[in-house]
Amino acid sequence: MHIEKAKRIEQIPPYLFAEIDKKKEEMRKKGMDLIDLGIGDPDLPTPRPIIERMKKAVENPGNHHYPSYEGMFQFRQAAANWFEKRFHVSFDPKTEVLALIGSKEGIAHIPLAFVNPGDYVLVPSPGYPVYRVSTLFAGGTPYFLPLLKENGFLPKLSGIPKEVAERSKLLFINYPNNPTAAIAEGSFFEEVIAFARRYGIIVCHDAAYSELAFDGYRPLSFFEIEGAKEVGIEFHSLSKTFNMTGWRVGFAVGRAEIVSGLGRVKTNIDSGLFQAIQEAGIEAFHHFDTPIPEIIRIYEGRRDVMVKGLREMGLEVDSPRATFYLWIRVPRGFTSAQFATLLIEQAGIVATPGNGFGEAGEGYIRMTLTVDESRLQEAIGRLKKINF
Repeated sequence: MHIEKAKRIEQIPPYLFAEIDKKKEEMRKKGMDLIDLGIGDPDLPTPRPIIERMKKAVENPGNHHYPSYEGMFQFRQAAANWFEKRFHVSFDPKTEVLALIGSKEGIAHIPLAFVNPGDYVLVPSPGYPVYRVSTLFAGGTPYFLPLLKENGFLPKLSGIPKEVAERSKLLFINYPNNPTAAIAEGSFFEEVIAFARRYGIIVCHDAAYSELAFDGYRPLSFFEIEGAKEVGIEFHSLSKTFNMTGWRVGFAVGRAEIVSGLGRVKTNIDSGLFQAIQEAGIEAFHHFDTPIPEIIRIYEGRRDVMVKGLREMGLEVDSPRATFYLWIRVPRGFTSAQFATLLIEQAGIVATPGNGFGEAGEGYIRMTLTVDESRLQEAIGRLKKINF
């Protein structure tokens, strides 16, 4: 019997990190000791108060039933309170806040609420692969916005053809940025709001890295800019902020009609987020001020070690003000994939080829800071032994 996949699946390449995992397994079988700088999964543990709250919540029989679709009101209230304290912007937890099974889930589902077949979605390149994939799942057409170094890795909205803008439903932006580690200031968000108003486009801001910033820098929320509430939704994650990647918990805030559209998709697809995890999230919001200084101090130290070492061997890399990513120009004569392959085969260092994030990522690799500083020192030592 021939099994034929849906056309939407055929359009989508294998997930970037699944392919990297295959290469990692191949090298491990050869006995290679790998230093994995490929995936942005914090190696630091979830803080103890969050874990203790989770233990108690799991034992409560009241949490063993189906949760509410929108998320516990207490969780949404805690998220709204945190947001107001952090960004000085208030949202109604009843209508403008939605619990998510990780921010990736919300990002993946929002095109289903607003994109019809043939509509354009404006997608950054390089960018988180889910922006493009979720657009294709909804039958939309991605229109890629190159993020170039000469533009500060910000999309050039003025370069979007008028006929494309008029047929666009969503614009994805992500600052602090994955994979480039770029940041955006208020003037850029003002431009985005004006553009969205002009063409009736919903702005989807992925703010997963808002609490990972260095040297005293505090990233903005899109909603700190006047007019953002009219046009947008913002996705937040507890994954990087509180080292809770495996817990799968996040939330979205924004204009009520946009939030409710996403919520309508979710109520027909999932049954909500386990309430014990939501209670753990409430503890995180209540117990900690963000950014958490100890987490930031550790990542700053790792950043400084890597940037210094990479520059000493002649590699071009900016010192990031936010995220735990390094966006590194590959040496002349290499493609992104060739250089990433060289690193894993000759040094046992896993890096992500930039073209895996989109065509405009060619010429770069991404490394993460999610391993211990001693291993990063070892990685630098291995790299210095390679002739490139």
